[in-house]
Amino acid sequence: MMQSNAVARRIALFFCLWLAGCSVTEARPIIPLDFAPNDLPIFDDKIATAWNDWSFGMQLESGEQQIVHTGKRSLAVSIDDRNGGLQLVHSADFYREDYTMLRFAIHGGARGGQSLDLALIDGDGAWTDAIHIKPVARKWTVYEIPLGKFGEQAYIKGIVFQVAGGNKADFYLDSVVLIGNDNIVRTKAGPALNIDLRTRQHLISADIYGISFADADFAAEIGLPINRWGGNAVTRYNWQLDVTNRAADWFFLNVPNEVAGRLPNDSAANQFVELNQALGAETVLTVPLIGWTPKSRGNDCGFTVAEYGKQQQLDYEERCGNGVDEDGEPIEGNDPTDTSKRIDEQYVSDWITHLVAQHGTAANGGVRYYALDNEPMLWHVTHRDVFPEPLTYDDLIERSIRYATAVKSADPTAQTLGPVLWGWTAYFYSALDNATGNWTAPPDYSAHDNTPLVEYYLQQMADYQAKTGQRLLDVFDLHYYPQGSNIALATAGGASVQERRLRSTRSLWDWDYTDESWIDEPVALIPRMHAWVGNNYPGTKIAITEYNWGGLEHLNGALAQADVLGIFGRERLDMAMLWESPESADPGAFAFRIYRNYDGEGGRFGELSLSAESADQDQLSIYAAERQADGARTLVVINKTRYALESTLAFQGNAGDSMETYRYSGASLRSIIQEDHTPISDGQVTTLFPAQSITLFVLAAP
Repeated sequence: MMQSNAVARRIALFFCLWLAGCSVTEARPIIPLDFAPNDLPIFDDKIATAWNDWSFGMQLESGEQQIVHTGKRSLAVSIDDRNGGLQLVHSADFYREDYTMLRFAIHGGARGGQSLDLALIDGDGAWTDAIHIKPVARKWTVYEIPLGKFGEQAYIKGIVFQVAGGNKADFYLDSVVLIGNDNIVRTKAGPALNIDLRTRQHLISADIYGISFADADFAAEIGLPINRWGGNAVTRYNWQLDVTNRAADWFFLNVPNEVAGRLPNDSAANQFVELNQALGAETVLTVPLIGWTPKSRGNDCGFTVAEYGKQQQLDYEERCGNGVDEDGEPIEGNDPTDTSKRIDEQYVSDWITHLVAQHGTAANGGVRYYALDNEPMLWHVTHRDVFPEPLTYDDLIERSIRYATAVKSADPTAQTLGPVLWGWTAYFYSALDNATGNWTAPPDYSAHDNTPLVEYYLQQMADYQAKTGQRLLDVFDLHYYPQGSNIALATAGGASVQERRLRSTRSLWDWDYTDESWIDEPVALIPRMHAWVGNNYPGTKIAITEYNWGGLEHLNGALAQADVLGIFGRERLDMAMLWESPESADPGAFAFRIYRNYDGEGGRFGELSLSAESADQDQLSIYAAERQADGARTLVVINKTRYALESTLAFQGNAGDSMETYRYSGASLRSIIQEDHTPISDGQVTTLFPAQSITLFVLAAP
């Protein structure tokens, strides 16, 4: 009965006063203004969970008072500043269309006469147009304001009441709630999907399903094909002492690994290779080009407080600093030998000789791939205690040739990956260019005939092979993290971030997509990499050995990860490794299971790519392949929207009369559910894809 009364009041309030922002004056109600299931409370006896007080020039007190609209407490507001504002902000933005009105009760206190401007805060933190509010003395006024009065913003993050004149007397706020939209459409017509089962396009490399430092149990479950030993810490790995340096990530600290046996045979690196051999996974092992390695198994650090004084940040023991003094200036002239000793390519050659003795050559099940260090165009930042000067084009080429030659000499059957660059600007410019900030005439870029760094790198590797007959570079390797705020290496975030995360996967392939970040131009990374290789060093494989789209703890991250894996296969990437292995129970882990173990019995997505097109890939992405072992055809369809979409799949070729159906969605975040077979009639099927879901179809071999 209470809910019916609440609905009746909403209707009366809405039709009575919607043109003016609708206020109604009433005494303290006998029946409370209750909340319906789709409503979002903001204040009801207390500020609701996930809402935060970001007020300015006002003091808020939520205590038991005589002046209360419902319950035991209202929000007492004291105005301290003529420009002050009561500002309540949600921890994440949410969809505007899920709500119809903002309802609240306001009381002018004993005096009244306050003048307030009420606005919403949109998903970008901007204020909408304001509606003027005048509390009444000694009386509660209930406002119920259609959200359309504030504009047509797509997202809401908060509300604000700002002083707009009048006196500075205290006022009271209570029963603040966003009224849910009970009539929102939850099912829509989806885009057409077309699948050509007749033409096999190319082989999908299993190595696109790789991970860096994968969890062993999860790796075994999905049949992990390739596992990477990489990152900032291993740029200075000492294979003889089993010590890493954590670089700028953690106070330039040397960290020895715990050793159960003898060194170097039982080092962490050797255990990593042995794990991969047991799993049947290939190894990508990073070898240092930087020229330095930890000098001992002691916990030495680059900038001790004892030696270099107080610094902006200190470790837990307040022994090691971040190398920035209290005035914010980088400490210069430190001694690199505080932590490290010099090494050269012979050190790397000796390491590979040791690895071959322990595990065999690459051709005999040993380490197949060696990455030529990690993100060298950031060394002057990440490893500036030993490498303070920005790296140049020529230094990168010289080191790459010298160390790659050492790798090939120690194991001629091994393959190398390079230049392992961190991201967008490093693809085009050296660290020296970036450090100068001269984008009109970048000095290193200009000195090399305005040739982008990666093109110059590939050209020099091709020239070396032409002169010597030896290929030093096998895999053209870049790192890529989407640069839009709060996407990579982040939690799922609010509605606007989640939508951008799903759109941003287009940066991997779509020349028509302008990247929604400071890049602000098309990236089309994989086609761009193919073009760079095709124009400068044909026959070189391409890899993205670090990437992360974030949100792996959330369904949104699983959708993005599944989309990324589908794109990798469709766009002919040779190798990829996710940075930061998901926990086995994380939604992000199920994105890998869809392709590598969808049925819990080793069922996998196919290896021969088939043509599959969506009329709107921002709504439904589709990927298709044929499995070589049994000829089955597999389709992955990802609904990126918050609506159930009804779409028609049209097949060219023999599709049969039904297909197995597996689905991952919010209905069960801990499992992929096998559903009833989906029937096919006359080469097509119209079916419903639940909101925010991943669907796998399996068609038997014709």
